[in-house]
Amino acid sequence: MNSKHYSEQPRLTLPNLLTGFRFVAAPGLLWLAWQNHGIAFMSLLAVAFLTDLLDGLAARLTGQVTQFGATLDSWADVITYLTIAISCWWLWPDVVRRELIYVGMIVASCLLPAFAGFSKFGRFTSYHTWGVKLAAASMGITLYVLFLGGPAWPFRVAAVICILAAIEEIALTLLLDEPESNVRSFWDVLKRSIQHRH
Repeated sequence: MNSKHYSEQPRLTLPNLLTGFRFVAAPGLLWLAWQNHGIAFMSLLAVAFLTDLLDGLAARLTGQVTQFGATLDSWADVITYLTIAISCWWLWPDVVRRELIYVGMIVASCLLPAFAGFSKFGRFTSYHTWGVKLAAASMGITLYVLFLGGPAWPFRVAAVICILAAIEEIALTLLLDEPESNVRSFWDVLKRSIQHRH
């Protein structure tokens, strides 16, 4: 869906409030991590992940899908990922050191597409591809497996998925003439671009 097709609606909506919760939760997560409250941190993080699942659903169900909401959601994702990286370093430094390459891959997967978007369009992109959704879900689930004492390999697989999703986002930025929101995949946009040329 092209960003110019979004309807203008009030910004204080249920979807935006759900997204906004992640901004409010970030300092709380950092404080809990600094105070070494691991279980409380994981509990609040689970609520933050839940609002991430619900905000898009609420936007579609209420007809409040807006460009502002899509951009706000992308910023909330960046804040959440960076908060997780810092907090887990404080809470489980040994595990983070051991998995540093994969933690770095996940952080890079969030930051590099943002830099690419700013470089080309002068603003944050909010593609929300299926790849990004898969990456976020796999990272969220395997994070709990890793830091609650489970095996590391699911988290490492999730890191690779995150990098692949980031590469797709960067490819979209290179392909598009103007930023769009809520696109399914690079291939969908490429196919549409080829059809338009013919």
